[in-house]
Amino acid sequence: MTQNATRRGVLAAALAAGAAIPAAAQRYDRGAAPTRYPDADIVALDPKRFTARLGNTAIRRISTGYGWAEGPAWHATGRFLVWSDIPNDECLRMVEEDHSVHRRFRSPSGFSNGNTFDREGRQIAFRHFHRDVLRYEPNGTTTVLASSGPDGAFNAPNDGVVHPEDGALWFTDPGYGALMN
Repeated sequence: MTQNATRRGVLAAALAAGAAIPAAAQRYDRGAAPTRYPDADIVALDPKRFTARLGNTAIRRISTGYGWAEGPAWHATGRFLVWSDIPNDECLRMVEEDHSVHRRFRSPSGFSNGNTFDREGRQIAFRHFHRDVLRYEPNGTTTVLASSGPDGAFNAPNDGVVHPEDGALWFTDPGYGALMN
């Protein structure tokens, strides 16, 4: 210890060095250790608004290798999950029964961002490229539900939901979509 080093200074330096070492990243692959509940990685960002304890829920990675995965929607009757990989212009599907992931479920997807299902179980996509809201029909055709509002063309329909009482679509239309190439 040098003359200028104090016990407090040495302890502060040791604590700072320990804080710089990142915690071990949790693994989500097949060889990962079992998850303990509650999962320490699930945190409430606003504890005043979210008071429920999710003691039996854990984060689980279902697939990898996407440019930007977004817009998950669960189809309860079909028991599958759809989501978008926006840069790869595709919508993917994972079947609950065997957890198989089907790439190019909808391709091209019009750079769809958000997805949801209406009360009849039809997939609805909120598409950036075409700047519209599209419904996929059971017979394979598509129906454009909306492509403009009272103020003109949409910017980039993003995420949306179907209102449970009347089936109306509520969705966001952020301004950045109109800036894309």
